[in-house]
Amino acid sequence: MTKQFTQNDLIRYIYQEMKEVEQELLVQALHSDDSLMEEYIELLSTIEQVDQIQLQPSASVVNAIKDMAHSTGLQRV
Repeated sequence: MTKQFTQNDLIRYIYQEMKEVEQELLVQALHSDDSLMEEYIELLSTIEQVDQIQLQPSASVVNAIKDMAHSTGLQRV
């Protein structure tokens, strides 16, 4: 009986959180199961896109923080 790998298993594989034996089984499954391979590639793409996101606060948030700091008497360090 072959193991059915889940999306969680693929994520564990991507982040190298699997034991070696389980990794080998997953690699074999990736070679033989096109839909699993497709899901794996999609996850890699998604992770790459998330890693490229640069989060910055909006100007209004920055100004609100500055106004609050100024109104409470906090000084620059």
